[in-house]
Formats: sequence, structure tokens, C-alpha cells
Amino acid sequence: MVDAHRTFVIVGGGLAGAKAAETLRSAGFSGRVILIGDERDHPYERPPLSKGYLTGKEERDSVFVHETAWYAGADIELHLGQPVTVLNRDARSVELGDGTVIHYDKLLLATGAEPRRLDIPGTGLAGVHHLRRLAHSDRLRNVLAALGRDNGHLVIAGAGWIGLEVAAAARGYGAEVTVVEPEATPLHRVIGPELGQLFTDLHSDHGVRFHFGGRLTEIVGQDGMVLAVRTDDGEEHPAHDVLAAIGAAPRSALAEAAGLDIAPRALGGGIAVDASLRTSDPHIYAAGDVANVAHPGLGTRLRVEHWANALNGGPAAARAMLGQDVSYDRVPYFFSDQYDLGLEYSGWAPPGSYDQVVIRGDAGKREFIAFWLKDGKVLAGMNVNVWDVTDTVQELIKTGRPVDPEALADPSVPLESLI
Repeated sequence: MVDAHRTFVIVGGGLAGAKAAETLRSAGFSGRVILIGDERDHPYERPPLSKGYLTGKEERDSVFVHETAWYAGADIELHLGQPVTVLNRDARSVELGDGTVIHYDKLLLATGAEPRRLDIPGTGLAGVHHLRRLAHSDRLRNVLAALGRDNGHLVIAGAGWIGLEVAAAARGYGAEVTVVEPEATPLHRVIGPELGQLFTDLHSDHGVRFHFGGRLTEIVGQDGMVLAVRTDDGEEHPAHDVLAAIGAAPRSALAEAAGLDIAPRALGGGIAVDASLRTSDPHIYAAGDVANVAHPGLGTRLRVEHWANALNGGPAAARAMLGQDVSYDRVPYFFSDQYDLGLEYSGWAPPGSYDQVVIRGDAGKREFIAFWLKDGKVLAGMNVNVWDVTDTVQELIKTGRPVDPEALADPSVPLESLI
């Protein structure tokens, strides 16, 4: 009962916040746990919003982290549909939009990220969409179905993971799709040009049209509805709906207003935390998309916007809040599903950080593992339609030892033997 008088507050009703609350209880914390979310929905997972739920293969209830009754059973106090407007570090309190003030002994900021907006004429038209929240996916799912029925056109600004997954979902409904991307290939900043062509071919084979080397400059409409889009190279594309998939920005305004250290934008921005996910205030922690972590394994600051980071970061922050020794050194990981292609990516290899890409398997058949190397050391690996290798790929990254590129490329050489 030593914790009974203490209050731990979690700001953010996503996966990181929900898993942090779960971890506090499973670790035996007996004090108050208060979870605050600015959405009315209970905490949910985001991958289905652009994958299974959006495609119609999964039901809406499947996205939620816990059943509704779990929170009461675990004595988790919920404040949903209420944004936190003020963080008062001196008083150790947060103020909600309705004026309610809640005091904390420890605070976790898991406020996530928000979609970046197009700054061009026409973004106020009814057919312009973003995809970040469950309500967005609810709406977009209906839009894609209608476009498919009516042979309608969807233009997607951005060929990142969200843009490509929505493109695949839209084609599944029968909608016409054009993707506008300023780089020369999809996913240029994630996997580089060496692998980007794979996704150009994949989507082209399914009828997606790409417009590379251009940016949207205007969304043309009439009577509030979208008619077309224009790009900076003078092209015009028909459109009935537009999805802005140009990235996400960390929701760090609350922390910044409270004077917490913020990471430089060049390093991804977000709330700066140490390896234990503690901010510059010893009573405040941050996890998930908003946290910029001093990663002990990679030796750099890193902000990761993927599911696994929320899944694992929330519990790690909770353990740190309980005084446990935490070093958050997990290898970054994400997955994607597009048509009949499934992949898992582990590691961190931004443009310019690697000097070699090694392919193991048959890239033409889209069954292979790609490795990004620097001085012979594996920085990242992506398995495409090859399964049960993630643990081994991550061990290759963790060891930090050079490997023989020829052996790495040879499927007859067991991956485990290279660790």
C-alpha cells in the first residue's frame, strides 16, 4: 500500500498511454492512475486505420487496445474527449479543457503526433482528408467504397507508408488512384532509391498512377467539392477526393509551453528524453510518437512514429516512473501490408548513413531480405514476404560487428551463423 497516496497521470489516449496504464497495474502500483485522452473513443491501435479496418477486412471493435470494461476493472480513471490545455510543472498539475485541474506525482506525456497539413489553396474543400485518428478512418473507409462504386478518383499527396497503404486499400475498393510524390521513388527517405522502385512496380501493377518529381500547388473545386489537383510542374489530375499523406508532426506544444526540453527539428523534434524516457523534468516522462529518445544502442537521438515504439515505449516509461532501472534500447521496427506484399523493417538507416544495400533472395518475385550496411555493419534489414527472421535481423543490428556481404546475400548461408 506504499503507493496508495500517489497519483500517476497519463496524457494521451493511444496505444502508448493504454499500455503504460496496464503496466503500472501489472507491476503492482496501487495508487491512482488517470488516463486523459482528447478523443471520445477508448484507446486504440493505429495500424488498422490504414490496413485491415480501412480495407474492410477487420471490424471496428478490433482496433481497441482493451475492452471498455477493462479500465474500470483495473481501476483506471478515464477522462476522454478532454484535451489538456495547461501543464503546470511547479504545481505538478494539468488542466483540462473544461477547467478541471488534476494533480500528479508522476506524469507521462504520450500525446502522439498529428498529420502535417497541405498549405495550398483548396484544402478547405469537403473532399480533402487526413488519416491519423479512428474518425478519419471511419470517414475514409466510406469515401473509398463510394469512389469504387462510382469509378471515382483519389489523389494522394505523398508516397510514404500511409500513402501507399491507402493506395492499396483504395484499389481494393476499385477506386482510381494517383499518387503525387516530390521524390523520384516512393519511400525515398526510408528505404532509399535502391528499393523504392520495387514499390513503384508493385502499385503500378495494381493500376496506381504515380506523378514523381512534383508537389501539389492547388486543389480545384466547385460548390465545395473537389474536381482536380494541380502540381508545380503545370500538370492537372482529375480528383474527387484528396488524401494528404505528407508526414506527421509531434504533438509537443504542451510540453514546449511548460518549458520542457524539445529536440531539434533536424533530429525529428518532439520531447527530448533520456534512455529511461525521462524528460528534463524528473517527474515527467514521454513515450510513443512524441518522444525523442537518446537511444543508447544507436548513439543518437531518435523519434520513431511506429506501432512497436508505442507498444514497447509505454510500458518502459511506466516502469521508469515506478523507479525501475530502464534503458530503452529496442531496435526500431515497423510493418506494412500492401496487396499481397507483407514486410517487416528493423533498424535505422536514413539517407546518407549507409554505403551498401545487400539483397538476399529474389527481389523480382518480391520474396527477399534487404540489408543496409555501413562499413560492413548491418544498420537495418527489411524482410519482404519472408517470415520468422525479425529476431535474427535485429540481432545482426545489435551486435554491431561487420559481416561478409557475400555470405549475407547467400540464402544457403544460415542468417544465424552470421551473428
